[in-house]
Amino acid sequence: MSSILSNNSSHYLFTSESVGEGHPDKLCDQVSDAVLDYCLSLDPDAHVACETFSTTDFLLVGGEIGFQKQGINLDEFNKNVEKIARGVALDIGYNSAEVGLDGANCIFMNRLHAQSADINQGVVGKGLDEFEGQQGAGDQGMMFGFACNETPSLMPAPVYYSHQILLRAHELRHNGTIKWLRPDAKSQVTVEYDENFKPVRIDTVVVSHQHDDVVTHNEIEKTIIEQIIKPVLEPTGLLDANTKYYINPTGRFVTGGPDGDSGLTGRKIIVDTYGGMGRHGGGAFSGKDPSKVDRSAAYMARYIAKNIVAADLADRAEVELAYAIGVPFPVSIMVETFGTEKVERAKIVEAVKKTFDCTPAGIVKTLNLKQPIYRKTASYGHFGRDGFPWEKTDKVSELKASI
Repeated sequence: MSSILSNNSSHYLFTSESVGEGHPDKLCDQVSDAVLDYCLSLDPDAHVACETFSTTDFLLVGGEIGFQKQGINLDEFNKNVEKIARGVALDIGYNSAEVGLDGANCIFMNRLHAQSADINQGVVGKGLDEFEGQQGAGDQGMMFGFACNETPSLMPAPVYYSHQILLRAHELRHNGTIKWLRPDAKSQVTVEYDENFKPVRIDTVVVSHQHDDVVTHNEIEKTIIEQIIKPVLEPTGLLDANTKYYINPTGRFVTGGPDGDSGLTGRKIIVDTYGGMGRHGGGAFSGKDPSKVDRSAAYMARYIAKNIVAADLADRAEVELAYAIGVPFPVSIMVETFGTEKVERAKIVEAVKKTFDCTPAGIVKTLNLKQPIYRKTASYGHFGRDGFPWEKTDKVSELKASI
């Protein structure tokens, strides 16, 4: 705990982490989403739940695929799945056993199979008679979205800056500026807040980045602080003389990627969302098509929360949507504004219900989710980056008009 914080008992610290595209779990997320994109390119109505596992010299994909379109050549499909999985590993930089995985030559296994007909009938509107012809939710569960006015992206500062640090490292590794960087990486940022949820300083920054064996720890520390961390964080005005830096604090990070730790789809859900600042529902995102409300409703909840904050109806907003499998509408909608609302919270809730179609079919239509856009969501956060439909603030006027 910093001395500044200890002198002000109303302040508190909050920490969030990010992981780089080469983290073993993120490798798996990207493979799963690349397979999903391929499926959607063949059939926009495909139902996909693709999981990936990686370890030393090994990649495995498994799960369920349900094509609604007829005539897809499954032999060709399976050959392309292998090419896609290997290609993702190579794109990340896993091109030799020395760096953690040789994407071109590692052992690959495909254990994808057909989706359960029992699940499918509820999704496509062939389940219970009362829901005949209506798209039902692909599962039960609750999903959360969050937004706040701490950063231009309306994301919490700790996770947003953690992502930005690794995006900077990603750029400098891929363009060859820092030649000794390897793919695997993690970051962590601790922000000090005042009693009004306002960030006042950055207390601690942690970066662990895989590297070649030839570079010294002193060079690693100096380079990461001066070329990666400070260019990202100095413009915020939140660094000060008491900010602490921990760079590769074990002293060595040569062995990494799947060789250093196994990877699995869906194990970085807090990195994927709000760094723990907002709540998370029960499900992961990657590898799931938009009929799975684990993913699509979480995107819709973020869309709603971001528009609430962008409309200046509240400084912080959290939205919960909940569903029952096969049921074509949400069983509940909740909006929490943490006392920062500018109008009555009940009015915000009613405006949300009028403005946003939160049925499973309505979410897919509103956000145009049948596109093959998902691989790029699978690293550096699903939220807070431009280019995704759920990051738009195009409902601000409608929300204000409803209120």
